[in-house]
Amino acid sequence: MESDKFVFLRKKLGKTQAQMAQLLGVSLKAVHSYEQGWRAIPAHVERQMLFLISRIKKDKTSQKSCWIIKKCPVDRKKKCPAWEFKAGKLCWFINGTICSGCTYKTWKEKIKICNDCEVMTSLFDFK
Repeated sequence: MESDKFVFLRKKLGKTQAQMAQLLGVSLKAVHSYEQGWRAIPAHVERQMLFLISRIKKDKTSQKSCWIIKKCPVDRKKKCPAWEFKAGKLCWFINGTICSGCTYKTWKEKIKICNDCEVMTSLFDFK
C-alpha cells in the first residue's frame, strides 16, 4: 500500500492519526511515517485498514461471493478457504484462497491480484 492510499483510507474512515494508530495497534509516530512515505506499510496494517473500510460499505447485500463472480468450478471451490468458511466477500482478506487458479504465498503477491479483482473493487471505492 502506498502512503497516499493510506491517507485516503484513514480519512474515509473519519479517523485522526492518533485514532488510527490506536485502531491499528501501532504508535502515532508509525502512522506519521506511513503517511509521509518514510516507512513501508506492513502487511498486517494494510489488511486491518482494508478490513475496517470493508465494514463501512453501505450496501453489503448486493455484493456477490467470489466463487460466483469468478465462476469457480466445484473442485476448486472445495479446496478454497473462502468457500470453506463462507467468506466469499472477504476472500481478499483470507490467506490461501485460490485466486486465478492458484494460491499466493505472500500477502504482497495476493493483494496485487486482489487490487484488480472485481470482488475487491466492487467493495472498495478508492476514488
